[in-house]
Amino acid sequence: MKRLKIGIFGAYRGEAMIRACKQSNLAEVVAICDKWDDAIEKQKKANEGLDITYYKTFDEFIKHDMDAVVLANYANEHAPFAIRCMEAGMHVYSEVLPAQNMDEAVRLVECVEKTGKIYAYGENYCFMSGVYEMRRLYQKGELGEFEYGEGEYIHDCGDIWPEITYGDPDHWRNNMYSTFYCTHSLGPIIHATGLRPVSVVGIESPLIYGAVQSGSRSSLFGMEMVTLENDGIIKSIHGGLYKRSVWYSIYGRKGRAETAREDACGDKFNRVYTNIDPYRGGGAEAVLSTYLPKVPDEARGFSHGGSDYIAIDNFFRRLSGDKTADIIDVYEALDMWMPGLFAHFSILDDNRRKEIPNLRNPEEREKWRGDKRCTDKKVAGDQLLPTFSKGTPYIEPEVYERIRALWQKKLEEADV
Repeated sequence: MKRLKIGIFGAYRGEAMIRACKQSNLAEVVAICDKWDDAIEKQKKANEGLDITYYKTFDEFIKHDMDAVVLANYANEHAPFAIRCMEAGMHVYSEVLPAQNMDEAVRLVECVEKTGKIYAYGENYCFMSGVYEMRRLYQKGELGEFEYGEGEYIHDCGDIWPEITYGDPDHWRNNMYSTFYCTHSLGPIIHATGLRPVSVVGIESPLIYGAVQSGSRSSLFGMEMVTLENDGIIKSIHGGLYKRSVWYSIYGRKGRAETAREDACGDKFNRVYTNIDPYRGGGAEAVLSTYLPKVPDEARGFSHGGSDYIAIDNFFRRLSGDKTADIIDVYEALDMWMPGLFAHFSILDDNRRKEIPNLRNPEEREKWRGDKRCTDKKVAGDQLLPTFSKGTPYIEPEVYERIRALWQKKLEEADV
């Protein structure tokens, strides 16, 4: 079978996808693009002997003969590049996030529909074995109709901030709002249940530590209280609390399933706990169990519990004709992302509830066409939003100079 020709845009985060292609018998990397010289040089050394072309600019990269492009670039810049790829005849695997404003979301949906290209959202947390087992239980009906769920993605990035922002005041991480990066916490429950979010209330922490220490203009953490189409509710929390927690819980009418905390006995988020009573107190005792679903052998050694490999392998299998391969399409991707944006709208409006549109319906898109509200000044123009409910914090230039110096020191130490 002829292998799929894959291009990787973004060599840092894209490293996991490059490894997946090397392991796959369905795909091979033919081109890699990154603006950073050190990222390109690192990949040249790692891929010595392979027929890969390297590019510094996307304009040159997109001319390469490719079947599909993996977007692993900055999280706030995916939609425009996804659109360009699909218009050029290529399928797209988009790492988080799918868009950064509603105008981009509308254009992205319409591009997928117009071109007929396969768009897969790379929300890898949906494919961790514990989370995916919860999805299996729910889809089989063992948990009953969804009533309530919680998702947590707590990740204190303070110690790696120089390496992921480079002391750049305009880096997306320094300018995101508290509920921006929501699909790690919210996405797995959306994917497990298949239910669409219809409204959200946003909540942000009043604390801003990053503004003083690292240059981040966001509050410490954000929350979304999301109502689904069946009136079930999800509490989603993410941000820089101490220290790390990846955890999910689903309550249905017949029982509950949850993953382990990341600290739990080395099993992390892959272990599942269930408490299922098919009669809901009707005479039978609930069945309690805890177990560790199997991680596929080929996924072992990949990050995020092996899900880095599973998510993109599903994309490769779908492109190769396997219609059963589970991917997150553009509509579901936006269902995972929109609650974060509308939660920020809620925060800026005294935490009032906001309705979430259904972009599957063309008539609902028109209201949002041209709505470029976001915290990226290059894109928003006169629709620029503050990053915080009390306004965007001012940060002294010396903060970024210090962070940049720490990043450069890291680079120098790596070269020794």
